[in-house]
Amino acid sequence: MDGTLARRVYDAAHLTGTFLLRSGAVSDQYFDKYLFEADPALLLAIAEQLAVKVPAGIDALAGLELGGIPIATMLSQVTGLPARFVRKEAKTYGTCRLAEGGELAGLSLLIVEDVVTSGGAILDAAVALRAEGAVLDRVVCVIDRESGGRENLAAVGLTLDALFTMTDLESA
Repeated sequence: MDGTLARRVYDAAHLTGTFLLRSGAVSDQYFDKYLFEADPALLLAIAEQLAVKVPAGIDALAGLELGGIPIATMLSQVTGLPARFVRKEAKTYGTCRLAEGGELAGLSLLIVEDVVTSGGAILDAAVALRAEGAVLDRVVCVIDRESGGRENLAAVGLTLDALFTMTDLESA
């Protein structure tokens, strides 16, 4: 773990208060990922560190709406891998696609997410991506809140590789 980068992420995005999480849990701290995703130098540093976590054999990066998309875009720039931009649900107009940026069928995709709590958004996306014919077995994220996401993803054959855990960030 890069302690300097962890400190930068923590300083940029850590908030305290009362926050309702997507999982339905209430937390007294929150990582506002948009604060680190909106900082181009910090986002680049994150992508450079995440790049070493991209396994061999990946055909494309699958950034999840909305927070995973900036990370996947920057990671695409760093790795040279193409990106797909995955919606929460397929559009009901135009192309009616679940994901933009190219085909999914038969591709080995690496799901890219910002913060993982229970893994619910990833689980939903995995079902939809697999239904489109994508091959999935790995997920990378910036922050694992260590709240059951890793275990929930493992139950459906997905391995989570986080740049930082909550423990890492709190100790930085």
